[in-house]
Order: sequence, then C-alpha cells, then structure tokens
Amino acid sequence: MSAAAPNRAMVLAAGCGERMRPITDTLPKPLVPVAGRTLLDRALDHLEAAGVAAVIVNSHYLADQVEAQVAARVAPPVEISREDVLLDTGGGVAKGLPRLGSLPFFVVNSDALWTDGVTPALGRLAAAWDDSAMDALLLLVPVAAAIGYDGRGDYDRGDNGRLRRRGDAAAASLVFGGVQILHPRLFDGAEVEPFSLRRLYDTAEDAGRLHGLVHDGAWYHVGTPAALAAVEDRLTAAR
Repeated sequence: MSAAAPNRAMVLAAGCGERMRPITDTLPKPLVPVAGRTLLDRALDHLEAAGVAAVIVNSHYLADQVEAQVAARVAPPVEISREDVLLDTGGGVAKGLPRLGSLPFFVVNSDALWTDGVTPALGRLAAAWDDSAMDALLLLVPVAAAIGYDGRGDYDRGDNGRLRRRGDAAAASLVFGGVQILHPRLFDGAEVEPFSLRRLYDTAEDAGRLHGLVHDGAWYHVGTPAALAAVEDRLTAAR
C-alpha cells in the first residue's frame, strides 16, 4: 500500500461541454452551478478536504472564466495549465505532469459529482492504492446506482480488483466515476498531444495494472440540461 495519500492532483476543466448546450454557450461546464455550487468548486472542495497540497486545473474553453473562478478560492493552492489546443484528457494530464511530481496523484473530472459514503472517496482510493500492483486506480459506480446515467457501463471488476473494459460486450456492470489515482509511469513515452486517458487505461489493463474501487456513496451524471435539473432536485431533497 502507499505510505501516504497523494498530495497533488489535477482537475480536468478544459472541455467544451457540448451536450450541456445552450447553457455552455456562454458558461464553461465546470462553472455550471448545481444546487448552489459550481461543479468545479465541488471537485476542489473534495481535494481540499483530502488535504491535497497542490492542484493543477487545465483550461481551454472560456478559459478566462475558469481561471477567474479558481483565483477567487483560498484553498487548495491551484495552478492553471491553459491549453491553446484542446488536448483531451490524456494530453491534458501529460502537459501538467512536470508539475505533478514523481509520486501517484489524483485526477478528477471537473464534472464528476459525488457525495461520500462513511469514508471520503479520495481517502478510500488512497488507502486502496498498491504501488507494486497498480498504475491506475479508478473510482467506479454500479450502473444501477449511477443517478442520471443511461449508458451501458465501462468496466467489469474481478475479485482481485483488476478491471476489464466492456469492449464489444453488450453491457458492463460499472461506470467510471471520473475520479482516480494515476502513477506518472503510466505516461512513459506519452507526448503532449491530444489523446484520451482511455488509451493509457487499456495499456494498464493489458499489463494487469488497471484496478478499480467501487464507490460507496452517491454519484450523479450531469450530462445534459435535463439531467442537471434532475440532479439539482435530488441534491436539494437530500440536503
């Protein structure tokens, strides 16, 4: 197991939020408010609570707005990685890698919206990390429990925690929750260019080093304006 929880993180906030239009015509998706707090701030709140000492936030679409929102926060300390060309998830992390250090780090999608179970999800991920066996550890949500999600799932998980991507199968039991721990070695040979993290997950899966942890709290898929309204209703009722 890792000796300590990751103290660095990256939040992916550069995307255009195409499915959230017309809201995102003038507002970047990370700044969409959900039950009174932006998606980006909710992600940063989790990292702050986990004691993360440094966070990289990437920006591209309506970048000035994202950067102004981050600048208004006191904690956690945030650096911006602005992308003149949208680098996708893998390229975005590769660009931020020099500032993320040589140890495992958190990566959080800015639109990942979750509430913790008994133990915070980031703490559970850190406790489950095994550096000798893993290059990537993904937070997963049972498809049946993923609020607002209507897809076919992403992965199945073996008893040993290793993941198998759905591929050509009709469905998988778990959906990736947009929260993870990655080791820098996963990016060996990767260039700073547009590519998806999925490519690196597949490499880790082939090597038996892609693992998953099933989330024990609530998780919400906020993909469209209709889904946003439904999620707001659920969060407001829960609060």
